[in-house]
Amino acid sequence: MARRPEFPKQDDVLTEEELKRFRHGLAHLAPSHIEQEYRTLLEKCKLRPGMLPAPRLMQQLVAVWKTLWKWRRVRESPGRAA
Repeated sequence: MARRPEFPKQDDVLTEEELKRFRHGLAHLAPSHIEQEYRTLLEKCKLRPGMLPAPRLMQQLVAVWKTLWKWRRVRESPGRAA
C-alpha cells in the first residue's frame, strides 16, 4: 500500500521578523559562506519520496538565492570598475 506524503506543520514558517533577521545575518557573511549556505539548504530542500521540504527551509533557500542574485547583479554592473 502506498504511503501518504508527510506534510510539514503549518506553524513551521518563518515570521516576517525572523526572515528579516535571517537576511540581515546573510548580508554580513562573506560570499563563500553564502554559497556554502545555499548548497546546504539546497540539499535539505531536495524532494524525497513521500516528503516535502519544510516551509522554513524553503524561505531560507529563497532568501539566500536572492542575496546571491543581488550580488551577481552588482558585480556585473557596467559602471563598476573591475
